[in-house]
Amino acid sequence: MTATAQQLEYLKNSIKSIQDYPKPGILFRDVTSLLEDPKAYALSIELLVERYKNAG
Repeated sequence: MTATAQQLEYLKNSIKSIQDYPKPGILFRDVTSLLEDPKAYALSIELLVERYKNAG
């Protein structure tokens, strides 16, 4: 399975970004929001499996 632009956008939108956390100048990516979305979580696992299934 190769990710489509639409799927990648869906994943990006399901990850919450928090400016200036934990300190100014840092953009924190909170992936717990991805874990709370069953569709996004399943898609991320599918894409990881596809990418690394032949890695040994």
